Amino acid sequence: MPYIAVSALSHEGLIREHNEDSLVAGPWTLCATVTGNPQTLLFPLGGDPCLVAVADGLGGHPGGEVASALVVRRLAAAGPGLGSEEDVRNALHACNRAVFEAAGAHPELTAMGTTVAGIVLLAESVITFNVGDSRAYRVTDDGLLRLSVDDSPPLEPGRRTTSLVTQTLGGSTALTVVRPHVSSSPLGFGDRFLLCSDGLTDPVPEEELAAVLAQPHEDAERADARASFELWKAAIEAGGPDNITLALVRVRE
Repeated sequence: MPYIAVSALSHEGLIREHNEDSLVAGPWTLCATVTGNPQTLLFPLGGDPCLVAVADGLGGHPGGEVASALVVRRLAAAGPGLGSEEDVRNALHACNRAVFEAAGAHPELTAMGTTVAGIVLLAESVITFNVGDSRAYRVTDDGLLRLSVDDSPPLEPGRRTTSLVTQTLGGSTALTVVRPHVSSSPLGFGDRFLLCSDGLTDPVPEEELAAVLAQPHEDAERADARASFELWKAAIEAGGPDNITLALVRVRE
């Protein structure tokens, strides 16, 4: 029976005092906490849709960890019903409203927000989605193919990254309508995906990420667990300036 293997971890990095990132894989959530080692989870392919996503709570705003946890928990609950692009858009709009409603009920959480990026795996296709600058990639023989769209202003000459985002779930004092990036593509056995917060992609260039993911290993699942650790290590060696959350997803038979 075909199945989905997910290797994931989340870490505060070297600078932040606590972790504001959260992660969801199927019904399993990891909310604003730290994993000492990559966690590997297996899910069937071909039954209910399987959702995997990362959410990065906004730094500099109150309650980033609350916003990211709220979003991944709602996505975990909605995941089995996300069979189309429209379903995914509706779920993200509902998450956006939920973040604003939670902030409105608790003044200390005013303007809390989060980014999100993820995939929904169906029997023969994958739906990719994001709001903000967390990313989703397809891992190919030629490197990384970015599937998400950064909600960021144009980069200044000579800059590779920016901490500014133009769209998030929540993140302001009044309800703002979001326009999620949602797309579909075919899915096949052996396909691999990387989902991550910008705590990985800001300090580590895509070429280096691709080189880590290209390292051979006899056992695919052990390879992904090892690669997850090596990706985290690369971000730490580059200074670990932000929370680091990532999930490697592989379709097996």
